[in-house]
Amino acid sequence: MVREFELPDVGEGVAEGELLRWRVAPGDAVSEDQPVAEVETDKAVVDVPSPVDGVVEELRAAEGETVPVGDVIIVFRVEGEDEPDGTETPADDATADSGHQTDDEAPTQPAEETQSEPAVTQHVQVAASPSVRRLARELGVDISSIADSSPGRITESDVRAYANTDSHSSTQAQSNQRTAAAKQQKQQATSTQSVSPVQARKTADRETTVAVPKTRHVAAEEGVDLDNIPTDERKDGEPFVTLEAVREYAEAQQQAQKKDQEAVAERAAADEPARPESRTPYNGIRQTIGAAMTESKYTAPHVTHQDEVDVTALVDARSTLRQEAEEHDIRLTYMPFVMKACAAALQENPQVNISLDEANEEIVEKEYYNIGVATATDAGLLVPVVEDVDAKGLLEVASETNEKTQRARERSLSPEEMRGGTFTISNIGGIGGEYGTPIINQPESAILALGEIKKKPRVVEADGEETIEPRHVMTLSLSFDHRVLDGADAARFTNSIQKYLRNPNLLLLE
Repeated sequence: MVREFELPDVGEGVAEGELLRWRVAPGDAVSEDQPVAEVETDKAVVDVPSPVDGVVEELRAAEGETVPVGDVIIVFRVEGEDEPDGTETPADDATADSGHQTDDEAPTQPAEETQSEPAVTQHVQVAASPSVRRLARELGVDISSIADSSPGRITESDVRAYANTDSHSSTQAQSNQRTAAAKQQKQQATSTQSVSPVQARKTADRETTVAVPKTRHVAAEEGVDLDNIPTDERKDGEPFVTLEAVREYAEAQQQAQKKDQEAVAERAAADEPARPESRTPYNGIRQTIGAAMTESKYTAPHVTHQDEVDVTALVDARSTLRQEAEEHDIRLTYMPFVMKACAAALQENPQVNISLDEANEEIVEKEYYNIGVATATDAGLLVPVVEDVDAKGLLEVASETNEKTQRARERSLSPEEMRGGTFTISNIGGIGGEYGTPIINQPESAILALGEIKKKPRVVEADGEETIEPRHVMTLSLSFDHRVLDGADAARFTNSIQKYLRNPNLLLLE
């Protein structure tokens, strides 16, 4: 039988998803739970598994298409299941079922009344990756017109080759000609529309005009000449202009001037040379990140506390432990040290490890320490969460952080792995900055941005003597929600972090 499969809710209440890639093609045999497609929701990229064992009969959505949850995306042919009642294919022998109409009894229909079937527009599905589709849009190429060099799939080289062909150039030239013609027609239409009511009317251009004092006063205020206002009225044999005529004439003049200005502006815009640019849909994860940042920025009053810490001892400790970590196939960066330092500082300053439950008007104090790590990906910042950092060893934290940040860049993290954080760290220093104003990852109450570690001169006191030495210095930028935290809370918390980063041996006691 044929089994239609609808796009399921692959997240928590998502309404639609973008079909990134089909993993199967018509005719492929599939087994239950085998991934058949990759779908990007506003939260993550997830695999859509097959619900049955069967053969792919039809794909009903194209790669790159946004599909609402509940729409049929794929049809399977399932062996061993009976067709449901009423769906059997009619037998060729229509008279087999006695009692039904026979050919002789069937009403005949005049040939001239027989209507042909309406034309059906066929939807052509083009297999191509999102990056290839984006390239086609940037080059102005209709991807459905391209012949595939690889069986059943358009590649980047196919798009570039087609963009350089004479046929595409001819099509592009025709398109440019049509655009130029449309622009010329628009300019002509604008020019016609710019003929003002004043220009369409004859100017009186008289030598004398009769009017009452108030009319003359209003005419002077509006800047119009009474002798130019057309009128059929007479008084004592002379042309007479009323107050209403003055106001109507003045309004017509103003409208004409406004249209002239608009026409000049449109002509200037049309003459401006086109600049190369491209457009990308603002949707999916990028749109979700933007909405979350906007809500956080304009809901929580952000204040950023900034400081710097001498991490010379941390640099030495990491250098010593890095080889030990490599023997366990673990890449040891500074991030696990900072995560452990933050977990310890949160334990010492529980007022920071909180969230504000606005709906119930409650402040929620958390006694667990889940640290999120802001990770840059092609789709924007994702925040994988490492749970219970306080209870894990340094290498365990490093291993889990490396694994989750890598999967975040590959966009294979599940939504569950990005929830439940109590505090977030963002490492802007990896790119090359010192200070920043990070936006809080709500519902958390604070976020820490790490700056680049640089060598700077510092006053060092030893054995009662002060000397100036080059030291390794890291900057810290802590943004916090001023509704629930004060500046003193932020300063105390940052001081605690500095204590552990300045003397990483203290982390051995955690």
